[in-house]
Amino acid sequence: MFHKSVHAQIFQDYIHTVEFPSSPANLYDPIRYILSLSGKRIRPLLVSMGVELFDPSCVQASLPASAAIEYFHNFSLIHDDIMDKAPLRRGMETVHQKWNDSVAILSGDALLVKAYEELAKCPADKLGPLIRLFNRTALEVCEGQQYDMDFEQRDTVTQDEYINMIRLKTSVLLGCALQMGAIIGHADDTAQALLYEFGVNLGIAFQLQDDLLDVYGDPKTFGKQVGGDIIANKKTLLFIKLRALLQKADEAEFVHLLASDVEQEPKKVEKMKALYAKYDIQALAIDQKEKFTAIAYEKLRAIDVEESRKVALFALADALMIREQ
Repeated sequence: MFHKSVHAQIFQDYIHTVEFPSSPANLYDPIRYILSLSGKRIRPLLVSMGVELFDPSCVQASLPASAAIEYFHNFSLIHDDIMDKAPLRRGMETVHQKWNDSVAILSGDALLVKAYEELAKCPADKLGPLIRLFNRTALEVCEGQQYDMDFEQRDTVTQDEYINMIRLKTSVLLGCALQMGAIIGHADDTAQALLYEFGVNLGIAFQLQDDLLDVYGDPKTFGKQVGGDIIANKKTLLFIKLRALLQKADEAEFVHLLASDVEQEPKKVEKMKALYAKYDIQALAIDQKEKFTAIAYEKLRAIDVEESRKVALFALADALMIREQ
């Protein structure tokens, strides 16, 4: 069982010292709001764990990098929720729902600026590689979001295209968080690359788990609308696998469900889940999740540090893969 280390509390203490102005309220209140929601704060924790793997004495110096990652992640969530028209985030109203789209866009922009403000506080001798990695990752996240939106307009998406999209949209930020920690912890290039790949592959598995929870999760613990991907006709791995295996006898039902919203077809989610069950789609998606988890573990094992230092990262990975929210 994974338990958050003392570094999680250190980060909480640090982020509470960062004050946002009181005015204009419609710019800064939404920032305070989204940061107050009870997220798992996995990404800043990964920065600290990346440092700790190589040089625990540098954890304090890594806190601005942790904040930069957390701010960037929340900036992207604010904007993604607008694009996805999502009503809930972490079980609460999304920023654009609580205020409006214009407020959400501008508050997200300000949070991105705050991310770079934190990044500038990192150790001066590490600033070059940190900024290059952060900028590359930020652009990749944007590319991933654009692919995700493009896929909504396409009839077919391959499994490889989908995996690449979630790698960019979600996974590279986990790899970035870990590598930023490794940079601050004075790791060599080989170790940095292995830790980055651990994070990326774990991130792909994490997103596949999220796709599974969207369909099969408990609404009380998931924090988002269960069945939301089905309602929106999102081309998740489950959707792609079903479409590839669909037999002629089920094509009419599948096409009907895609063409219907929940008002026209109140049982859209249940009927799509029935098709998933018929073709054993849940098991196929779990197999893919486990494949990327295994690759992640292989990369972590290959890092040349004492095995005892890796225990926390293995435990975190295990916890992420059996989560219910």
